[in-house]
Amino acid sequence: MRAKNLLWLFLSLLVFGLDQFTKYLARQKLLWGKAAVITKYINLTLLANTGAAFSFLQKAGGWQRWFFAGIAIVVCIVILIWMLKLPKKFYWRAASLALILGGSLGNLYDRLTLGYVIDFLQVHLGQYFWPVFNVADSAICLGAFILIVSLLFGKRQYH
Repeated sequence: MRAKNLLWLFLSLLVFGLDQFTKYLARQKLLWGKAAVITKYINLTLLANTGAAFSFLQKAGGWQRWFFAGIAIVVCIVILIWMLKLPKKFYWRAASLALILGGSLGNLYDRLTLGYVIDFLQVHLGQYFWPVFNVADSAICLGAFILIVSLLFGKRQYH
């Protein structure tokens, strides 16, 4: 383990905190299912997602809460170990893992405490709507993108 890599946990905690704070604000200021128009392309719409990405298995009957929580716990442990073992020179890879970890922890916290994940950001183009998401989802997607680019085009890791 490299002690300096513990600093990346701060980024994970920052993502987790920002995610939970924005979800708290959404619950305080928005009405469930009612869109608040922000711009021509962005609404704030408070929803409860019992499924996974893009509401996958949303109506599965309840078992999916524990299934997705279990997957998230395993993923968080694997990412944490990977992040802590990375050599210092792989800072983009470490940053991407920190973003994914923070986002995963944010959604896991919701799933464990509420039974669902709070989503509230809605992007659309005319009648075409992207599924509603949150800050954690954004961090996970950004982290995954950076990780893929880092693995494809970054420095190679041989140890």
